[in-house]
Amino acid sequence: MAGAERGSAEPGRRGPDWSERERTDGGPPRVIVIGAGLAGLATGCYAQMSGLETRIFEKHVLPGGCCTAWARDGYLFDYCIDWLIGTAETSGAHQVWRELGALDGKSVTHFDVFNRVVDEHGRAVTFHCDPDRLEAHLLDLAPGDAAPVREFCRDLRRFVAAAAPWELTPPPLRTTAERLRTLRAVLPAFRLYWRTATTPMSAFAERFEDQLLRRAFPVMFLQEPAGFPLLPYLYTLAAAHTGNAGFPQGGSLGLARSVEERYTSLGGTIGYRCRVERVLIEGGRAIGVQLRDGSRHFADHVVAACDGPTVLGKLLGGLWSSPTLDRMYGELLDRPGNLYPAVVSAFVGLEGPLPPGEPHSTTYLLEPRTAARLPGSLQSSLVVQLRSAYAEGFAPPGKSVLHCTYFSDYRSWKELKLRDRRAYRARKQEVAAFVREFLERTYPGIGRRIELVDVASPVTTERFTGNTYGSILAWQAFSEAEDAADRLVNRDRMRIPGLAGFSMAGQWTALGGLIRAATSGRYAAQYLCRDLGVPFRARPSENREPWHPGKWGRLPRLDRATVGASE
Repeated sequence: MAGAERGSAEPGRRGPDWSERERTDGGPPRVIVIGAGLAGLATGCYAQMSGLETRIFEKHVLPGGCCTAWARDGYLFDYCIDWLIGTAETSGAHQVWRELGALDGKSVTHFDVFNRVVDEHGRAVTFHCDPDRLEAHLLDLAPGDAAPVREFCRDLRRFVAAAAPWELTPPPLRTTAERLRTLRAVLPAFRLYWRTATTPMSAFAERFEDQLLRRAFPVMFLQEPAGFPLLPYLYTLAAAHTGNAGFPQGGSLGLARSVEERYTSLGGTIGYRCRVERVLIEGGRAIGVQLRDGSRHFADHVVAACDGPTVLGKLLGGLWSSPTLDRMYGELLDRPGNLYPAVVSAFVGLEGPLPPGEPHSTTYLLEPRTAARLPGSLQSSLVVQLRSAYAEGFAPPGKSVLHCTYFSDYRSWKELKLRDRRAYRARKQEVAAFVREFLERTYPGIGRRIELVDVASPVTTERFTGNTYGSILAWQAFSEAEDAADRLVNRDRMRIPGLAGFSMAGQWTALGGLIRAATSGRYAAQYLCRDLGVPFRARPSENREPWHPGKWGRLPRLDRATVGASE
């Protein structure tokens, strides 16, 4: 088999021969997982903990999918995590990360400010995580908007006190005791959840007379997720206040590497540079996979934890689907508002320190004419994050990293690259030039300290992860797709009716977000254990080794000839 592998086995124990159709008598069931993103790694971890034999095939050279990073000239460009739900030890979501070893030996950075929003005239609103500080600041900024300000902050305090549970078991498998625990946790705040889940943020923001607040509230999440209600804004801000939305040491790739380490320590094996070309099906049952090099690998069950349209259209040859999947990938995929948008990222390597006295994250509102200069921009705003303030190791000594992002149209980038690669690269240079000019205008004198600007487009995301349309998080919560995803997980049990031995996991199955992806892997393993008659087991990682930069491993480095624009 071509490609590098990572894995381990117990001393003296002979692993299964995956090229053989039948497994050894008395051996545990074999499971193949397609994709080493967080969902695939989680599926493998929980399956290994439950006594199954697993193998993960990954087309890339790194784990994590979008939860990744790359390097250039000593800088580390951390692509994914802005905040991670589940960093508070008392939260249910933290149990998932403990079981997966994701935070083993790591410190977590917490910020008192969630984000700042600055308009074209320099007027700013700071979204403090503390409800009292936020209320005082907003009232000082816009005393005429006291009613909506007090209402928002009152609800924020209620979310802080509510401590919403994180479901560790899919609904069909929950015991009576688990259902009762959920009811006891949810019922006292049911009206709060229902009211804020049915109030669009856009409608709430219209209540502000102050134009800055009216425009700033929807982009509290850096950019505006179209169609979101109040609930996720309040939930996430409350999580940040209680320490449940911090930034882990090692960042995005560090998180993926830690889960990879947990998986291989449990005896799992990962094959990198191993692209799965199709799922092998015989008599209505998945029996294994075929790789690009032609090799075949057999198992009792196959879990696809990768791009949904690719699974249905290519890996399954367009021959298998269900009413739920037909709706998701037929009706809803191209309907606006159902997928998280793609993004353009511009990483800036900077000689010297970060701008002093600035919060770690700021959304700058742009005039329409200025925003029109950003190729493919979907919103009139640009996010600037002082990335080396999040954790150590992202920049060489004496240097800093900034990360500038905006939601972007995918199709215009894709069409340009297919038609004219030179024009595509020139368009990325337009982004780099805009960022340089904007930063110099915002922080006079910073321009001469910029060493490089590295631009990743939506096509970059698609190329490295396989995500359709370069979407960063696949299905968007609070969209038409959410009900379909819930049916896929809870009614269809992450299966395709009529196709045995096959299931799906990940953001293309259970909505976006890292903790959702990891939890979907837990769910997939629970369903799998039930079907195979194997007890599901989960236990916390006992690894106490402190995190260190060596755990990032070898990072992909881009050719010097392309400085300023990642392909």
